[in-house]
Amino acid sequence: MLPGKLAFVTGAGGGIGRAICRLMAREGATVVAADINLNNVQSTVTELTGGGHKSYQLDVSNVESVRSVLKQVYTDYSAPPTVVVNAAGILRDNFLLKMSVEDFDSVFNVNVKGTFLVTQTVCNELVERKLPGSIINIGSIVGLRGNKGQCNYAASKAAVEVFSKTVALEMAKYRIRCNTVLPGFTVTPMTDVIPDKIKEYYKSNIPLNRYAEPEEIAEVVIFLASEKSSYITGTSIPVSGGY
Repeated sequence: MLPGKLAFVTGAGGGIGRAICRLMAREGATVVAADINLNNVQSTVTELTGGGHKSYQLDVSNVESVRSVLKQVYTDYSAPPTVVVNAAGILRDNFLLKMSVEDFDSVFNVNVKGTFLVTQTVCNELVERKLPGSIINIGSIVGLRGNKGQCNYAASKAAVEVFSKTVALEMAKYRIRCNTVLPGFTVTPMTDVIPDKIKEYYKSNIPLNRYAEPEEIAEVVIFLASEKSSYITGTSIPVSGGY
């Protein structure tokens, strides 16, 4: 579905980001994998089929890091990526009355500011070169309904969704699409730290009665990155087992 595509994936060091990289390589894309943890993202690239894939250390919340890494990508591949997946995200969970300002800010800096910086930087290059593109941002089902202990995370993912809709409106005339995938509870290192009792509580509220596998989220990302979704933009797709 993605032959000849150059795809840039943030948060590629594990979880959903790593699954997206694997499936994109499977579908014929050249994958540019980026993550703040260099060892993890290098490990991701070793798992990919095909050739030409590269890994980069990237702090999405830092404008200089984003600009310098993407500039290097443009140089290394003599082109900008026409598929971008903003999968980098962090949790700093706590209840409202105990939430620190630092934890609130850090989640917004990565989840929202990071998505903005990568999207803006790549879109500028695509517009300048008159290239079409597909931006896929990873939101969350809790951005639609909130979640106890996640006032920062849920709000940040709601912001990502509306940001994506606005990007879609502004970039449509340049043939650049932007959509959001809203994962439900998914088996990743982020959910591994949740106590079993809490996991069971949430699972009991999911109609399909299980957590998603990262590959199930990645399959929807592949669809949105491909020409099979050529008339879809400004859309949010929940992948939540009915939650």
